[in-house]
Order: sequence, then structure tokens, then C-alpha cells
Amino acid sequence: MTEHWLVLGASSAIARAFVREVAQRGAAVTLAGRDTGDLEAIASDARLRGASRAVVRLCDAADAASRAAFIRQLPPEEAQLNLLLAIGNMPEQQAMDVDPALLSNMLVTNFTGPVDLIQALAPQFEAQRGGRIVVIGSVAGDRGRRKNYLYGSAKAGLGLYADGLRARLYAAGATVTLIKPGFVDTPMTWGLPGLFLVASPADCARQILRAADRGAATAYVPFFWRYIMLIIRHIPAQIMKKLSF
Repeated sequence: MTEHWLVLGASSAIARAFVREVAQRGAAVTLAGRDTGDLEAIASDARLRGASRAVVRLCDAADAASRAAFIRQLPPEEAQLNLLLAIGNMPEQQAMDVDPALLSNMLVTNFTGPVDLIQALAPQFEAQRGGRIVVIGSVAGDRGRRKNYLYGSAKAGLGLYADGLRARLYAAGATVTLIKPGFVDTPMTWGLPGLFLVASPADCARQILRAADRGAATAYVPFFWRYIMLIIRHIPAQIMKKLSF
């Protein structure tokens, strides 16, 4: 059976690299996002790399009407569906502190919008009795920190949702893999102070695909972030609240 990956947020740097990986093994890809012109360029590249099919669909995760239209327009599956959720944005914490609209958009883009989309697609995974769902969260969701607890709270919610979805789809034979990237060289992280051990999108994509193929529940990307976050999660609350990072 032909492998098919639906990629939500396909214009992101990690998603682009992931599409290149699955295209090289002949998968079909459906690329969804807001910038269809950019997605068409990614689709053309995917075809050149060996994708059996590459199509583009408009979907703005922050807009309820756009999400609903996207779900309605998806054609019946001719192959087992797999899903990569790579939607997200990370405004500056200080900007969200003073701009409720910016905060609201961040929450719907990182949490409520993606959950709405996946919930609409979940019955397909139950019906086909299999498939892989990969949800890109963040290490920021592991612990509330002064400088990014708003963004981190959205990613923490998405991670908890992935845990419950994994339990729901277990009997159907579908897997749900939560990816927790650390610092990755993407437009979202450009210019941020204090970055270290920054990984490339290509390396992350390869690790994500390996985690998905083996049906891992959670994978830190790169792997060493598991140990970094283990330390951070165990910092006592009395100390944590005094730290400025």
C-alpha cells in the first residue's frame, strides 16, 4: 500500500525537511498551510525527489472556517493516512503580556486549532485500523519558565492531548508520536538570545521519521534534550521561581 503523509503546517522548516525525507522513499504527500504559493514550490521539489504524488491544500489553523473547509475538501483516502502536525508560532512573551489578541492567536495556532484538526481526522485512523500521527510539540512544554510560560503552556496542552489520543487510537493500531524539539535552526528561533546546541531541520526530520517508523510514544529531538529537560523538570519549585531563564 502506498504511504501517504498529510503535513499540516508544511511551510515550516522542519516540515519541509520531513517532506524531503518521505518523498525520497516514494510516499504521496498532501501539503497544507496558509501560503499555497510556497507549498506549491515544496510540492514540486517533492515530486523531483520521488514523491508518488504531491498536492497542496489551503488551511489556516488559526481560522475555524478555514479548518472546516479544509476537512470538507479532503478526498477519500486511497492509501493509509499518516499525519505530521508541524503548526506553531512563538511570539515574544513580553509582546503577548500586553497584547491579548496576540496571545489568543498564539493559543489557537499552537493548541486549539491543531486539536480541532486532529480530532476531525481521528475517525479516519480508527476506520483504517492503523497509521501514524506525529505531533510536534516542544521542550518548552515540559516546565513553566518565566520567559516563555505562555507558549510553553500551549505546547504542554498539546502534549497532554497527544497522550490521550494515543490511548484512544491504541485499539485501532494507530500510533501517536509526540516530538519535543529543542533549539532548531528555523525562522522561529532566529535572533533569540542564549541559544545553544542548535540542530539543523534536516537532522531533526530524519530523527522524527525514525521515531514515527518505530511507533515511539515520545522523542526528544535531538535526543540529548531528554537529559537536559530531565534536569530542568527536577529543579525544586522554590528555586525555579527565582530563575530568570
